[in-house]
Amino acid sequence: MKHILTATFLSSFALTLCLADAKEDVKAAAKKLSDAPNYSWTAVTEIEGGQSTPAPISGKAEKGGFAVLTQERDGNTTTAVLKGDKGVLKTEDGWQTAEELRAAASGGGGGGGRMRGQLLRSRIPGDEAGKLADKVKELKASDGVVSGDLTEEGAKELAAFGRGGRPGGQAPEPKNAKGSVKYWLKEGQISKVQVKISSTVNIQGEDRNMTRTTTYELKAVGTTKVEVPEEAKKKIGA
Repeated sequence: MKHILTATFLSSFALTLCLADAKEDVKAAAKKLSDAPNYSWTAVTEIEGGQSTPAPISGKAEKGGFAVLTQERDGNTTTAVLKGDKGVLKTEDGWQTAEELRAAASGGGGGGGRMRGQLLRSRIPGDEAGKLADKVKELKASDGVVSGDLTEEGAKELAAFGRGGRPGGQAPEPKNAKGSVKYWLKEGQISKVQVKISSTVNIQGEDRNMTRTTTYELKAVGTTKVEVPEEAKKKIGA
């Protein structure tokens, strides 16, 4: 019996160390990304049960500075520039903030500006990779992939993001939220992150089950050139 208990304790201890190591590996890789002078990424989102699927996003970011994001749909390219909690979007009327886009939409400017304005709420991988790890119950590593299920609170937060579930938003809070996160690590670097969120959302008075999967592919770490239009810098106030 003593040997059995000892073996059980050692097995449990080894598992605890393994889980801790997996999280530390992710945290260390996320710090490498955020500390990199620059990097590029693509973000592809697939939505099951939704009304539409967002176009892929291409992004470039520099440490402590600007991020430039572009999104193409139907032959049209939308460009946004972000810095910290500020951002502007290029429109026919020049660079505009999220507040200006909302004002134009409420004034009869249509929903196109509002839809394009969602680009201003995009997640920046270098800022979010480490934070995501804190929203996971536990992380496990297998064949270069570290994965785990989100906490209930973390799933609710991510399900609400981008649907008006933040200050000033109008959309009802999603229900039955759950999700998971996967990290692909290569030589201590994050090469890919995937976030999957499932929830019940209310669309035009009807509850729908929706699953949103976003996959970020990281590339050109340290060799990306970030070019920011001077007009965008001035609008942001940099």
